[in-house]
Amino acid sequence: MVVHISRLDRDNLLHEYGVDTQRLQPWPVLNAPFELSYAVCRAGTVSKLHTHHEQEIFVAVSGECVVECGGDRQPFRAGDVTYFTPGQLHRVHNLNDEDFVFCSIWWDPQMAHRFLAEYAGSDTETLAAKAAANVAENAQAAEAIETAERVGASE
Repeated sequence: MVVHISRLDRDNLLHEYGVDTQRLQPWPVLNAPFELSYAVCRAGTVSKLHTHHEQEIFVAVSGECVVECGGDRQPFRAGDVTYFTPGQLHRVHNLNDEDFVFCSIWWDPQMAHRFLAEYAGSDTETLAAKAAANVAENAQAAEAIETAERVGASE
């Protein structure tokens, strides 16, 4: 099994919606029913007020800002998650001295339909079925590995 990593290129972020971003999903190794961006709202800036047909969540990674949705403004800081329904006007206000970093994840019915059509009969579906059938066995294997690691660390 190979660990797949999508590398963030912090030096080449694109400026869109008033923030610096990098699209992390879609990704060739991952068929998913959503898309994902890493985003930085620079210190002292406000993102573009916008709306769209997708559902979206922001996951605050570091820093803090004020998130605005439909005219309501709330503090938003690392560890927080906010949700926007389709058609809601939203943006972030970073009037602080530090950058605010967040991930944006969005989806719509077309993405879900595309995912399901590509998922059916795929290697991923087969792997998921095997994993579901072997939950207890996989849990025992994980416990055995962790126990061996603890014993080895204490020696």
